[in-house]
Amino acid sequence: MSKLPRWLGRVGAELTELGTRLDERRAQAESDDDERASRSRSEAAGGEPETGAPGSVPAPPSYAPSVAARPDPVAAIPWGMRVAAEAGWRLLVLAGTLWVMMRVISAVQLVVLAFVAALLVTAMLQPTVVRLRRLGLPRGLATAVTAILGFVIMGLVGWFVVWQVMDNLDTLSDKVRAGIDELKQWLLDSPFHVTESQINDIAKNLSDTIGTNTEEITSAGLQGVTVMVEFLTGMLLAMFSTLFLLYDGKRIWHWVLKLVPAQARPGVAGAGPRAWRTLTAYVRGTVIVALIDAIFIGLGIYCLDVPMAVPLAVFIFLFAFIPLVGAVVSGALAVVVALVTEGVFTALLVLAVVLLVQQIEGHILQPFILGRAVRVHPLAVVLSVAAGGMIAGIGGAVVAVPLVAVTNTVVGYLRAYGREEARRRMPPSQGASALAVAAVPAPGPLSKDSDALPADEDQDGDGAPQK
Repeated sequence: MSKLPRWLGRVGAELTELGTRLDERRAQAESDDDERASRSRSEAAGGEPETGAPGSVPAPPSYAPSVAARPDPVAAIPWGMRVAAEAGWRLLVLAGTLWVMMRVISAVQLVVLAFVAALLVTAMLQPTVVRLRRLGLPRGLATAVTAILGFVIMGLVGWFVVWQVMDNLDTLSDKVRAGIDELKQWLLDSPFHVTESQINDIAKNLSDTIGTNTEEITSAGLQGVTVMVEFLTGMLLAMFSTLFLLYDGKRIWHWVLKLVPAQARPGVAGAGPRAWRTLTAYVRGTVIVALIDAIFIGLGIYCLDVPMAVPLAVFIFLFAFIPLVGAVVSGALAVVVALVTEGVFTALLVLAVVLLVQQIEGHILQPFILGRAVRVHPLAVVLSVAAGGMIAGIGGAVVAVPLVAVTNTVVGYLRAYGREEARRRMPPSQGASALAVAAVPAPGPLSKDSDALPADEDQDGDGAPQK
């Protein structure tokens, strides 16, 4: 019986110790809950959470002055500078892209110029193919007839020019010698006090210069042979390209459309026919204007008995495809030939004829024939011709203006198309009718020629549209 009280004492001590431990754990849990609550409140207030870990910085007291935090470096830069920087690096990327494109084009300049020339010839011959197909001819036969007639006419014109030049070369050389003798006599009798010995010295210096630069002249002749070979190669490429564009232009355009991303494909498909229509209108109008210039200036030169009137008229027709510069060069050539062969008075009359016809062309023919199909500012014409001539010579000057006109049409259409697409995607207003939210057709009329080179629908070989 003496052991029972001791056992009860030990049990009571253990129960007391167990209660003490439970109280300590309950207090620890309450302190943890309070710490988490204070941390959540400090995070909601925007401050740093109080971790209570060793080395952590305690929160400042309430009476301490508030210190503003440092702003974000991006927010510290002015808005205008950020906009300029964003635009600057994008412009640098575009400039780099254009530089790479120009390097690639310069590497294959012959192929590019031949294909562009084929596009111009195709734009001129395409209406004939369309008319022949409407008359019931198959596509292959209509293409073959148009291409053969076009190439034969161009070849006959070139042969006629060469024949006229060779036929009148002897007469022209005699008249040039007579003109030089008259100029020499005029200088001797002029008030400039030019002596015959001075004229002979000038002629001797010219002869010596030609003799000492024989190697340069020979290299120039060899370079001319190289240029002739490149010209023939480019002409053959242009002929084959024209033939395939006339026959299979739609398939080529549909294949190009498949290379465009799906989101941009509807806009490009709508811009293609309008660009082709602009190019066709430019080529037709330029051919008509150049033909009128050549006929009337050639008749004026012929009536004034200037030799090689027909070759000069053909040169005027060809140079008319170079805007502004071509008219000046061809007119100056006609005036120089008249001056050397017929004298000052005849040259002044030729100059008056050239200026009169060119004024009629600039103020009446071009606005009436081209109309609003090709809307390019004169400053853009001058700058584009100058840039094209610096980049690719005469070929670049010829294709510069139609390229600018087509680009202007495409950019204008894509801008209007983007506005229409943004308007379609806007949420309809409350109570709007079904007609108000219906799909709006693309701006501007489409080309009505069923055989035009670009088309709006993507078709396979069987002509079935693809969705």
